[in-house]
Amino acid sequence: MLTDFADESGLRELIARTARTHDLDVVLHCGHDGSVLPVAREAWRLGLTPNAPEVHERLREGEADDGIPAEAPRVGVETLTVDGIHHVIGMTAQRTTGPPDFHVTGHLHPAPLDEAAQKVVAGLVTDLLSASGYRSGPAHAQVALLPHGPRIVSCRAHLGDDRIPLLIDIARGFDPEAAVFAGLLGTPPVVGPASRYAEIGFFLLPEGRLETYTGTEEIAVTPWVRGARFPYRSGDRVAPVGERGSRRAYVVVEGDTPELTRTRVAGARRDLVTDIRPSER
Repeated sequence: MLTDFADESGLRELIARTARTHDLDVVLHCGHDGSVLPVAREAWRLGLTPNAPEVHERLREGEADDGIPAEAPRVGVETLTVDGIHHVIGMTAQRTTGPPDFHVTGHLHPAPLDEAAQKVVAGLVTDLLSASGYRSGPAHAQVALLPHGPRIVSCRAHLGDDRIPLLIDIARGFDPEAAVFAGLLGTPPVVGPASRYAEIGFFLLPEGRLETYTGTEEIAVTPWVRGARFPYRSGDRVAPVGERGSRRAYVVVEGDTPELTRTRVAGARRDLVTDIRPSER
């Protein structure tokens, strides 16, 4: 079913028609921010969500992205709320280019935080979810770790992107996507400790037009590689590091330590050999 997300009335009409046709019990928004409020409003009008539309606005009000230095370490916090109870699934650390730009280059799960720090971060996120009135569903919060204490940078009612659910599955043997559907049936998540580390690294390619590439076959059969994607073909534009599109190409690895996963990501990046023609200015 296709619709224009910019057409709120058309989007809401499609949701209502689909709900009636298929006798739906619940509507869950899984997309980006631009369409969340129209979907939430219609789902609330139909009585097919426990989350009032105002919840999403309150989550935004709890954010504080101004004045946070780019060099501050950041972690993603995944939660699943079932019947108003917030369950922390795990925390994932950002990998960056470092100074001066601190562009995101990947994620590591679990984040190497001590128990005390995890408790403080978890409390901060669950307090915001409670204050917003969030009753059901997944949420992804980004938290900056500052010298005077953590601050929530953003919080959205969806699973983390950049394949974070896959990292959690690899590290913990827990599937967050399946848990979302179980949560809709009232089953709370049971998350065990991590048995390994999992890391996603984006391929750090220069901007331009792709001419040729090799190495993807070798990367795919490497024992510790748990996933990889290189969606480009000859002639395609390659987005620069720091642009959102640069995260489309990645490798996912596992390892016993954060240092080992970092090394394995670096090895996969070396194995990918590309010939990219610089963009014309």
